[in-house]
Amino acid sequence: MSADFAAYVMMETLKVVALLCAPVLLFGLVAGLLVGIFQAVTQIHEMTLTFIPKMMAVALAFVLFLPWMLRTYLDFATTIFSNIPNYLR
Repeated sequence: MSADFAAYVMMETLKVVALLCAPVLLFGLVAGLLVGIFQAVTQIHEMTLTFIPKMMAVALAFVLFLPWMLRTYLDFATTIFSNIPNYLR
């Protein structure tokens, strides 16, 4: 396996990881932003008020996107494992 090919495989791996993490992180980010705005407007600064909505948003993201995430991950893993003979050259 050449260094260029190894770099390509690592770059594709990082792309898939970023793609799989994006929905969950975005849901958490939006929930945190909305709770922060709510806290600033109402001047309520309760720690559980920031934590619980983020947990619920991340859980919702997992429920909504898990089938797509699994399909994407399995497609990538299948591609990697099916190309093992090419990697050994």
